[in-house]
Amino acid sequence: MTAQIADTIQKVLQPKGVAVVVDASHQCMTTRGIHKTESSTITSRMLGAFRDNPETRGEFMNLINSPKDF
Repeated sequence: MTAQIADTIQKVLQPKGVAVVVDASHQCMTTRGIHKTESSTITSRMLGAFRDNPETRGEFMNLINSPKDF
């Protein structure tokens, strides 16, 4: 799904770069059977400037990993 989102953004908008990070929880892990409420899967797809330029990618990763106040 992550790759599909990034590839579609790239195809439709044709930006210089696309970065998509998806953090998803599996309902079967959080509500049934195992009950691991903190269980999640994180996937990412970097295209263009986000793939080719380490500084651009690093800035993006720092922004999404910074603490949130909400």
